[in-house]
Formats: sequence, structure tokens, C-alpha cells
Amino acid sequence: MNIDIKKLKKDVIEDYLYFFDNFEFAEHSDWKKCYCYSYHFTGSAEEWDIEGRNRAKAIELINLHHMRGYLAYDEGKPIGWCNANDKNNYERLKLSEELWNESKEKICSVVCFVISPEYRRKGVATKLLERVCKDYKEEGYDYVEAYPDNKAISSEDKYNGPKSLYEKNKFKIYKKLEEYNIVRREL
Repeated sequence: MNIDIKKLKKDVIEDYLYFFDNFEFAEHSDWKKCYCYSYHFTGSAEEWDIEGRNRAKAIELINLHHMRGYLAYDEGKPIGWCNANDKNNYERLKLSEELWNESKEKICSVVCFVISPEYRRKGVATKLLERVCKDYKEEGYDYVEAYPDNKAISSEDKYNGPKSLYEKNKFKIYKKLEEYNIVRREL
């Protein structure tokens, strides 16, 4: 298997949309409408449920280069996604005192992985995370930060990435919390 990783840019929007339009969220069917927009969203539940809204908002943010991330491909087919971005671009993080602190450090946050079921446990998330760390180091960032869930059991519930993924990629616990930990890798 030869995995290719591409940055989310205007030229891969159709691949991004194809991936989310066709992904089956077996355990959380309501996630189908997310399009990985949730960390940019701070509105009401009624706004969230507007048909097609999140898809349109994701397209808008991609075109503005405000939504960033990486798609993984196998033989030209998108098979995985990692939502990684400047921490300041995630409006939802700013709502949490546990997650948010004004900082002069440049921090990239990794908030979501979506990997096609047949490609799980085959190193796709690792390749995505390695690319995130490489690119953000080249961009002059100080840290890559993530939020693995302490209680998640299933693959879909580990959408923030499993703890083991971060441990093997040199992330250290920055802050221990009840539901999840904040882990960081210094670049």
C-alpha cells in the first residue's frame, strides 16, 4: 500500500467532499453532516442542523484557507482525513478554559482523524500525523497539540486520535484532564 498525503487546498475540495459525502459513520450517523466543521462552529443546535449548512461552510473556509488539514489517498482514492490547523483558527477551542490559553507560542492543533474502516490500523493516521509535524515545523510552529480521549473505546470515538498514536510520535502530556489529555510535541 502506497499512501499519498495531500494538503487540503482548493484543488482537492472535490476529493474532500467525495470522502465525506461517501463515508459511512457506522456508530455515529449524525456525524455525517459535520464535514469536520464542528471545531469552527460556535452557533446553536438549530443552526447546526440546517441541511447542507456545514458542507457549505466547510467549502467556504477551505477557499479562505481557514480550514486546513490533510487527505490520505490510496491509488488516487481519498481514504483518510486529519483536521490540523493553527489553534487560533478553531473557534470552539476558545470556548473552553481547559483548552484555551492566550499564548505567544505558535501551536498547531490536531482535532480529528477520519480513516476509512478498511484502512484502520494500517499506519494511515501515523502518516498523516508525521506530515502535520513536518509541515508545521517548516512553517515555524513551536508545537503540535492534540486532545486524545481518555475513555474512548471504539475507532469512531477515537476521532481525536488514540493515545498510542501520540505516544509513538513523541508527544508528551501537557495537561491531564478527566475526559481527555492535552498532548504536545515540541517542534
